[in-house]
Amino acid sequence: MLEAKITKLDGNLDAQGLRFAIVVSRFNSFITERLLAAAVDALERAGATKEDVVVVHVPGAFELPIISKKLAASGKFDALVAIGCVLRGETAHYDYVCSETSRGLQLAQMDTGVPVMFCVLTCDSLEQAIDRAGLKGGNKGFEAGLGAIEMARLARKLGGGARAQSAARSSGDSADGGASGNKRRKK
Repeated sequence: MLEAKITKLDGNLDAQGLRFAIVVSRFNSFITERLLAAAVDALERAGATKEDVVVVHVPGAFELPIISKKLAASGKFDALVAIGCVLRGETAHYDYVCSETSRGLQLAQMDTGVPVMFCVLTCDSLEQAIDRAGLKGGNKGFEAGLGAIEMARLARKLGGGARAQSAARSSGDSADGGASGNKRRKK
């Protein structure tokens, strides 16, 4: 009875017409390149073309947030995937890198309104990373690619994303249907 009154919004897995950026850490590239290949595979299987996907490499996971934020703020992409792999070592460096990378990526999506999928493996061992990059645990890159599609579609349903807002600004419209412009004109 109650279910009939509830509005349900979902993103679908159709990547046609969407643009994606994938930011990939070069550090631990034997893992991150497998994640990248799987993310691209997911996007292409869902209808994205090679022209719809831009791949940017950065030195390490710590550099993912700044480039992700710049790409998201550009207004050219519907969603991003941030790919990295941080393996626990003998010092606290692992904790700082993991914490600040996740915080920075969250801020990038919150500040821009563009979904940023977190595909940064934070593993205690190389074996755990290998398992998550295509062996026992599936491939987290593929999952992140699907998540990017779904979140891009959902963001569009809820009022656009950076690309829709950018197009609206350039055409003189606003993402709020012109309400903000009307407020400025009325006195």
